[in-house]
Amino acid sequence: MSSTKIKILLVEDDELFRLGLRVRLQQETGLEIIAEAEDGEMAIELVNQHSLDVVLLDVGLPGIGGIEACHQIKQKYPNLPVLVLTSHAEKSLIARLIAAGAQGYCLKGIVAEKLVLALRSVAAGASWWDETATKEIRSSFAFDSSHIRSENILKASNPLTHREEEILTLLAAGKTNHQIAETLYITDGTVRVHVHAILHKLGVGDRQSAVVVALQKHLINPL
Repeated sequence: MSSTKIKILLVEDDELFRLGLRVRLQQETGLEIIAEAEDGEMAIELVNQHSLDVVLLDVGLPGIGGIEACHQIKQKYPNLPVLVLTSHAEKSLIARLIAAGAQGYCLKGIVAEKLVLALRSVAAGASWWDETATKEIRSSFAFDSSHIRSENILKASNPLTHREEEILTLLAAGKTNHQIAETLYITDGTVRVHVHAILHKLGVGDRQSAVVVALQKHLINPL
């Protein structure tokens, strides 16, 4: 059964906060803290040593810092999701995290249940952006272009992953979760995780509204 657990590297320099996170996350069925790091250099070493599903990463780390650690991890392991947990919400930080390849961003005030859902979402291949970040992503992108390559600006303008676009297109065609799962060869549960992430990122409460918003914003093409 342990082989089905989501294996997490916890990177946080505040020892008490890290302890609280570990204790709370270990209470969740299906989550396992494989290793812990207190700075960016140690995080990179541990990523090289362990088979992981998610890196839960603080930004304000000593040494090379969280953003550079994220960048280096994603360069070497592009398919390893990095979920950022931070107390900072500056627009420039969000832009830099997108450029570094982070799959998600949560503020440290997030309730534990949402953090668990965010971890499960990014581990399943979706992305998770805090409401503050989502607003910035959907804004007119007043990002500092000197820090972001053009392909990252394009990515920011459409917060959906390729898999989420596929699922949203099938939702627009009236498919059920089970039909989508059969079409994409994934489980019903994975579809539910993706749908939740889509609703969260588009700021809507139901599937139909998500389809309408996606069509209006040209995030998907009608079948």
